[in-house]
Amino acid sequence: MSDEKITIEVDGQPLEARPGQMLIEVTDAAGITVPRFCYHKHLSVAANCRMCLVEVEKAPKPLPACATPCTDGMKVYTRSPLARAAQKGTMEFLLINHPLDCPICDQGGECELQDVAMGFGGDVSRYNEGKRVVRDEDIGPLIATDMTRCIHCTRCVRFGSEIAGLRELGATGRGEHMRIGVFVEHSVSSELSGNIIDLCPVGALTSKPFRFKARAWELIQREGIAPHDGVGSNLHLHLRRGQLLRVVSCENEAVNQTWISDRDRYSYKGLEVDRLTRPLLRENGQWREVDWDQALQVAAQALKRTEPGRLGAMVSPSATLEEMALAAALVRGLGSDNIDYRLRQCDFRGDAADPVLPWLGRRFADIATNEATLLVGSWLRKDQPLLNHRVRESWKRGGVVMTINPVDYDFNYEREVDVVCKPSELATELAGVAAALGADTAGLAAEADQAHQAIAEQLKQAGQGSLILGSQALMHPDFALLRRLAANIAEAAGIDWGAVGFGANDTGAWLAGAVPHRRAPGESAGGANVAAMLDGGCDTVLLLGAEPELDFADPAASRAGLEQAFVVALGTHDSETLRAVADVILPIGAFAETSGTFVNLQGDVQSFAGAMPPPGEARPAWKVLRVLGNLVDLDGFDYTDSAEVRDELLGRLGDWRPDNRLADTAAPARQFAPSGTERIGGVPMYSVDALSRHSAPLQATPDTWDGRVRIALGLAERLGLEDEARVRITQGETSVELPVVIDDCVAGDCIWLPTGVPESTALGCGFAEVSVEKI
Repeated sequence: MSDEKITIEVDGQPLEARPGQMLIEVTDAAGITVPRFCYHKHLSVAANCRMCLVEVEKAPKPLPACATPCTDGMKVYTRSPLARAAQKGTMEFLLINHPLDCPICDQGGECELQDVAMGFGGDVSRYNEGKRVVRDEDIGPLIATDMTRCIHCTRCVRFGSEIAGLRELGATGRGEHMRIGVFVEHSVSSELSGNIIDLCPVGALTSKPFRFKARAWELIQREGIAPHDGVGSNLHLHLRRGQLLRVVSCENEAVNQTWISDRDRYSYKGLEVDRLTRPLLRENGQWREVDWDQALQVAAQALKRTEPGRLGAMVSPSATLEEMALAAALVRGLGSDNIDYRLRQCDFRGDAADPVLPWLGRRFADIATNEATLLVGSWLRKDQPLLNHRVRESWKRGGVVMTINPVDYDFNYEREVDVVCKPSELATELAGVAAALGADTAGLAAEADQAHQAIAEQLKQAGQGSLILGSQALMHPDFALLRRLAANIAEAAGIDWGAVGFGANDTGAWLAGAVPHRRAPGESAGGANVAAMLDGGCDTVLLLGAEPELDFADPAASRAGLEQAFVVALGTHDSETLRAVADVILPIGAFAETSGTFVNLQGDVQSFAGAMPPPGEARPAWKVLRVLGNLVDLDGFDYTDSAEVRDELLGRLGDWRPDNRLADTAAPARQFAPSGTERIGGVPMYSVDALSRHSAPLQATPDTWDGRVRIALGLAERLGLEDEARVRITQGETSVELPVVIDDCVAGDCIWLPTGVPESTALGCGFAEVSVEKI
């Protein structure tokens, strides 16, 4: 962008601008109010509402500020009689067909049309003819429509095509007969769809779960951080009388700009169902409610009497920095290094080579300027919607995106190279790219084919690029090998590499020492990883914020392993599985109910306060861990505020920096080499944690797993299968029976059945050899 500046004059005030910069951007930066409806700084200029008309000297008529580029010496008047007359005339036309239903409109009190009408509208309408009425469409479980209120600003249409990458909404008709809606009857299915609610300047598009729940002036606003993925989107939480009723975006250009995902927007509904509200204790095989003193005493006694090497902690990757730090201090204070947050990882052979402090490798805004991006084992669009938005921005600027995946996932941008392979071939494909670059292939015999050469050429030519390992790569049985190959490729091509992580606080987990082989960045330890703990390695387990079976890489092994141990579970939601494995259940606060800190994938430390109290007798997890530390007679557990935990930890770490460099150790051999049908795992976007799984609006969307297994076309033909046929899937010694969907996006001779869903809890790891037979 050029540094050249010009000077313009607005209402007699000299202002600096870039040549060609739109006038409304300059006035906004100067704090000069120009009314508008269609303009948004992250969308293209439409100039169709005409509300921002201003007088420009020597122009024959008022001009729209959003579409008028600045020129040197330009003189602009935003409050002149001509400008005011144009703005008031536009306002009158916009109100001609608008219904007078503010008393029953959810947008009332925060409506841009109301606000602008107060300043630019008349007190009496001159329009006596009949008003138009538009039929409302059902566009899904998340967004309510009242399209008679629509003023045709087209923000929602432009958002779909420019940001979400799905033009699901569009305009038909002309003039006052113009209608905004879906082209065919279907729900709006973008993972970012809820942002059109925030964009809509009137009450045409509102939140369906929030519909008629409260008025804007009854709500109290608090700040929050999204708890589901490594972006850490900034949120506004809207509460009334201690109840969270709505979540909307809070602008942070460096993190989420002005957008949030639907998962961040609607998961709060999961706070309302199946909550744990009182401590529970199992006695003689029966559960009974007890008071906190008794539950904590039983838990503390179990922790104290356990041999140090037989005590472990399994921590959710979305636990706060403070919770992770206190859990690590608790188990290590009792002599054990057995703590792990990597619950969905199954390959730990690369622990000795782990980076000092893993991160994404590049800041989010820099991802948007990449010239080349390679996604490996990643459906980034669903796993990390806001990070995928940055990749899409790079593609819109002319950058290339390439993928190596076991499924031809549906992305919202074109890919220069799209390699679809079996899970067992992921390492081979990466080795081919490494070979094309002349890099170390980690001991794999690989020959570069045309696709490998194309990927290598794009990466090497890029002045700025990234290789991103997705959640499927992290859950892969050869993750350590994939990571080594990724690092070799990045070094040879001169680009950055990183991984997306498992939850909201992966980077924070390494800072807090919530891994068995690191007490702090760079300080080694010798604990057991989560797989070893589940394989009979622990007599007592502290389970923090995770649901057995649904939050682990191997659901069957997690349940079997936890059933053999004494489990002290700190949880937010009740479930049969939790009761089956736990011995003491301590109810804790969930999202918005506790203070804490998340460290996102670009290393931002983002703290937040509790917005409301937890339900019933539940308590913030950091307070529960603090009391447990005192009850087992450990020093240093006298905190009165979670900020003290954070400040002590960060102060002890000093000037830390994220660092993805791997230690110079031998690359692990490939261990995943099945000879038959392969299962493709992963976790659906609305099954990543308890909050998402319990949110009824999210579970009603098309992105929820529908309980059917996806089978490759060739495999289905060989087995004589049709859609909705039932098959028996056997993995190891267990099997499940499920209906079938034939999907030609699935790699050959593979099935796609994720973990984190009830249908697969009887099986093992998400990537494995299976047998499939028709029933």
